Amino acid sequence: MREVVAEVSLTGASSAGGCIWPPGSVGSLALESLWSPGLTFRTKASKKLVNSVAGCADDALTGLVACNPNLQLLQGHRVALRSDLDSLKGQVALLSGGGSGHEPAHAGFIGKGMLTGVIAGAVFTSPAVGSILAAIRAVAQAGTAGTLLIVKNYTGDRLNFGLALERARAEGIPVEMVVIGDDSAFTVLKKAGRRGLCGTVLIHKVAGALAEAGVGLEEITKRVNAIAKAMGTLGVSLSSCSVPGSKPTFELSNDEIELGLGIHGEAGVRRIKMATADEIVGLMLNHMTNSSNASHVAVQPGSSVVLMVNNLGGLSFLELGIIADAAVRSLEGSGVKIARALVGTFMSALEMPGVSLTLLLVDEPLLKLIDAETTASAWPSTAKVSVTGRKRSRAAPPEPPEAPGSTVTQDSASKWTVLVLERVCTTLLGLENHLNALDRAAGDGDCGTTHSRAARAIQEWLKASPPLASPAQMLSRLSILLLEKMGGSSGALYGLFLTAAAQPLKTKTDLPAWSAAMDAGLEAMQKYGKAAPGDRTMLDSLWAAGQELQAWKSPGADLLQILTKAVKSAEAAAEATKNMEAGAGRASYIGSAQLKEPDPGAVAAAAILRTILEVLQG
Repeated sequence: MREVVAEVSLTGASSAGGCIWPPGSVGSLALESLWSPGLTFRTKASKKLVNSVAGCADDALTGLVACNPNLQLLQGHRVALRSDLDSLKGQVALLSGGGSGHEPAHAGFIGKGMLTGVIAGAVFTSPAVGSILAAIRAVAQAGTAGTLLIVKNYTGDRLNFGLALERARAEGIPVEMVVIGDDSAFTVLKKAGRRGLCGTVLIHKVAGALAEAGVGLEEITKRVNAIAKAMGTLGVSLSSCSVPGSKPTFELSNDEIELGLGIHGEAGVRRIKMATADEIVGLMLNHMTNSSNASHVAVQPGSSVVLMVNNLGGLSFLELGIIADAAVRSLEGSGVKIARALVGTFMSALEMPGVSLTLLLVDEPLLKLIDAETTASAWPSTAKVSVTGRKRSRAAPPEPPEAPGSTVTQDSASKWTVLVLERVCTTLLGLENHLNALDRAAGDGDCGTTHSRAARAIQEWLKASPPLASPAQMLSRLSILLLEKMGGSSGALYGLFLTAAAQPLKTKTDLPAWSAAMDAGLEAMQKYGKAAPGDRTMLDSLWAAGQELQAWKSPGADLLQILTKAVKSAEAAAEATKNMEAGAGRASYIGSAQLKEPDPGAVAAAAILRTILEVLQG
């Protein structure tokens, strides 16, 4: 019997328990075409750090409560409540919930000024009616003045929360329910209505502030329903998520992204080609606010909004910041005032690498509710200041004035300097992919990118035609440029090298002075970089060259002859690093058995020296 791992994906045909393919479907045909006697299939599930698939929702909620003294579990149920429940006598209680997998929603929003409690289902599954009813009874027993159920618009949630509401009312408990549908994906509304997405968290906040202020159940229900109509959310994702114990819910090509998807791993309304963050955000906002879209939010120039940038679970903080910047620029460019901006993870879809944008139209009274204090652990601490109109930068301190007479006319020496720098930039840009490949074995694969970033910065500097001054000032300017633009340890090391090397050249610029400059630069790199020759770093190339350049200190030394020897020594040293055990830098954390290629920093340093020699040789 042979066993094959079959990774099969069917959009819209998955569930937490796996896929079922009807006869003749794409999935069944795929399996039928692969089947042969003695061949079995198993679906490859994504790895998850859980104790068990069946118990993961219970374990997650228990862990949250264990670490938060303000929460308690309701015995026998997957329900979390405020620990100070008995202090809420005479106040409206707010209960929400739904399937697990949306953390920090919903339990992260329990606290004074937000939710009283939540009822959690299994992953992406509506909670049980019995648990919802038990939560309603618990808050009623505490003497609260009625309960508002805040429910996202999904069939299972509506049914289960609705049934619990009816049973509670039959017991004489005052209960109301608001169903939130903030999805702006669908251009034509379906009978089921708009799905409940991340905007629901804003409703938790508004309703919580009203309840904390002592507003009655009917009035909160009325106001929340009105506010929810002035809100829209749209999501986009780079790939799907996977329910514990199951496979990804859909698959995308490398050049595709999913637009208008929900929070349960279901596919969106359409797939679009990968684009820049600015282009994707622009498309999202246009879709959300287009009046021809039946589910749009009526944002217009002059509108004031709360913007929520929500990580769907697996997006990096780097990308989240880029998306937030794009959204702020796009909205403000359209004349929309951003009263508040909330950026973070509010309502996720497990590990989905995507983001949703929520827009809520606000006025000053509504903004006060958004700003009201809360102890909910997942609600961000944000300044109560408008985003739009705020000064976001300050002028940098001016550079110290140059010494008198520092500017040099474009003589032959300065022209050679420009030519050398231009050729070095070309060399580094051409080596980008090669250096990145070398760096992947021992680092994060960005050595070539870092050096290319430096090259482009130098090119821009040269294009601006700065006055090329004395060698000392030219090296000092380069050091500042690389420290600012190159980044990483390479930028710091080159900056140190050039800063130190500039000092001996302030008074003399003959060959002995250039040899002394090399010595000073190498000394600074060793002092602060903690590397030594033989440690498999860029220092190996530069050190080998520096030893040859000692000959410049002798009377009658030949510039090119000695420089040629220095370059050959640097290249030989760079090649020799592949046989060295790393003693410094990121590569020192990698086993020497895995280091089969020369150090990329040493290769880059040798290439720079080779380029300088070739330019001087003409």
